[in-house]
Amino acid sequence: MKYRKLGSTDIDISTIIMGCWAIGGGYTWGDQDEKDSIDTIRAAIDAGINMFDTAEFYNDGVSEEVLGKGLSGQREKVMIATKVWPENLSADKLVRACEGSLRRLQTDYIDLYQIHWPNWDVPLEETMGGMEKLKQDGKIRFIGVSNFGVRDLTEAVSCADIVSDQLVYSLLFRAIEYEILAKCRESQVGLLAYSPLAQGLLTGKFEEPDEVDDERARVRWFSKDRAGTVHDSDGCEKEAFEAVANIKQICDDLGQPMANVALAWVLQQPGVTAVLAGARRPEQVIQNARAVDLELTDDALKRLNHATEDVKKKIGSNADPWRTTSRIR
Repeated sequence: MKYRKLGSTDIDISTIIMGCWAIGGGYTWGDQDEKDSIDTIRAAIDAGINMFDTAEFYNDGVSEEVLGKGLSGQREKVMIATKVWPENLSADKLVRACEGSLRRLQTDYIDLYQIHWPNWDVPLEETMGGMEKLKQDGKIRFIGVSNFGVRDLTEAVSCADIVSDQLVYSLLFRAIEYEILAKCRESQVGLLAYSPLAQGLLTGKFEEPDEVDDERARVRWFSKDRAGTVHDSDGCEKEAFEAVANIKQICDDLGQPMANVALAWVLQQPGVTAVLAGARRPEQVIQNARAVDLELTDDALKRLNHATEDVKKKIGSNADPWRTTSRIR
């Protein structure tokens, strides 16, 4: 495993973070065996992963509960990152939300407490004041944000010491390259990239749009006519799946699994601190961890960039994967 500093701190975090949404099961992911989840958490620790990311929103806290069980007896070896939902960003609700997460995680402190999505109805100064109080009380160590664009991140760093911003970033979703990534670098805010495998499109699992289930197909690559979408664009299915085919050819030429190449590409982008990679079974987390050892050549990086340039142009600078009217500003 490789490690990088978290934002402007002196804390080293693994460049692969285990994303824990799926271990909570629920509507999005379906049934999940708790023993498999705990075994996966232990396998991640053995692979050198030292940060685990979850949220109070994930299956109504079940993900946090399972993570707490999985880290029993291992807490001092790892860092926990969790997220607070927008409806809980007022000062009074923030404290209760944090205490609920602490209880479910079976810990007395959270290493990285993040705002899951902005809530423009609550003054950010009020939320950050609550976050600072949580730090003073020893309930959290560091403050992070998630899904914050240039405007909101600028305000956030003026209110508090923000160490990270968690955003969607992958070969197929490069919207943050227009402005947000540069703002993170300028502000010494670490970029934690989520959905680096593009809802599974960058694993080689799907070759045609019709093979993708409606839950995954809510992203703006797909047509607004797909069930469950909340955007109103025509998407870019043709460009996206041409890109996937081209990426597969590049990976075949490199002799590397597509998922490892996709993770390695994100990790080699300037300003990226780590990628969040979900796993439901031990073998998945072990495979994800191997991506850190893959160093893509300049030629490979150029080929991958070229293969996804048309998709980047179609998606544009809107960093919200699901909505035409962006919640990321």
